Amino acid sequence: MSNFALMFCFAFSTLSSCTALKRNDEPIIGVLAQEVYSPRPQNASYIAASYVKFLESAGARVVPVMINKTLEEYKTLFNSINGILYPGGGVSILTSGYANAARIFYELAIEANSRGDYFPVWGTCLGFEELTYLTSGKMLLSHTNTSGVALPLVFTNRSRESRMFKGFPSELLDALASEPITENSHKWSLTLAIYNSNADLRKFYKVLTTSSDGKNEFVSTMEAYGFPIYGTQWHPEKNAFEWTKPYIPHSPLAVKVTFFMADFFVNEARKNFHKFEDEEVEKRALIYNYNPVYTGIKSAFEQIYYF
Repeated sequence: MSNFALMFCFAFSTLSSCTALKRNDEPIIGVLAQEVYSPRPQNASYIAASYVKFLESAGARVVPVMINKTLEEYKTLFNSINGILYPGGGVSILTSGYANAARIFYELAIEANSRGDYFPVWGTCLGFEELTYLTSGKMLLSHTNTSGVALPLVFTNRSRESRMFKGFPSELLDALASEPITENSHKWSLTLAIYNSNADLRKFYKVLTTSSDGKNEFVSTMEAYGFPIYGTQWHPEKNAFEWTKPYIPHSPLAVKVTFFMADFFVNEARKNFHKFEDEEVEKRALIYNYNPVYTGIKSAFEQIYYF
C-alpha cells in the first residue's frame, strides 16, 4: 500500500475507508460441470453457456470445475479460484459426480470461511437443492408443479436488509414482487413447511423469498446467516441469455434482474484473494480454452460447453 493510501486510511480512521484498496478486481469463479444424460467420447459432461455469460456480464472470468477429479485436484483448484457456482441441471444431488464435487467444495468453503478466508458459493435450481442436502444431510424436497413457469417472489420481512437484495433499486424489488419475472424449471422444491421443521436449515439459512405453484409455498431464495452461501430455486441467468422457451421473461426489468444478481455474486467473489500458482496455469484453466456449441434447436440451452 502506498504512503498516500496509508495516510488516506488513517485520516478517516475506519476500516470501511480502506475497503476499495482490499478488493480483487480480477475475480475468477468456478462453474461446476455435470454428467450428460447420454455420454459420448468428448461429451461426458457439460456446462450451459448461460452461466458463464451470467458471471462474465458482471466482470468475472470462469473456470470449469470438472467432475470426477481427485480430492487433491479439487483442493488445488479451490485455492486458485474466488468462488463457485453450482448450476441447474438434472443429475442426482446424492450420487452423481456433480454431487461429489459440490460436497467437497462446500466443505472446503465452510472450513475456509470459518478461518476468515472469504469464499462465496452460489447454487441455482439443482444447485439450490444440492445446498439444502449438503447443509441438512437429508433429502427434504417435495414435488411441485414448477417445471417451466415464471413466477413473482414473495419477500420475507428481513429480505430487504439481506446481503443479496439490499443494493437492488426499489423499482426492481417491486417488479420482482409483482410480476412473473423469475423463471422456474424444477420438479422438486423445499417447501416452507419442511424448512421450518428442519433445525439445521433454519439455523443456517435465512429465507429471503418464497414462491408458490398454487398449492405449495416453497423457498425460492435464501442466504446463509454466517457464510457467503446463496441459493435461488429460480434461474436469474436465463432472462438475459436463454431464448428457447416461451415462458422465459425478457422484459427490461427481467433482464435487469439477471445483471443485478450477477453483480452481487461477482462482488462477493471480489472479496476473495485466491490465485493460481502462475499465469500460465491460470490461462490453461479458463473456459476460453473451450468452445460452446449451439444447441438451441434441440435443447433447453442456447449454447453448451461439452467436456
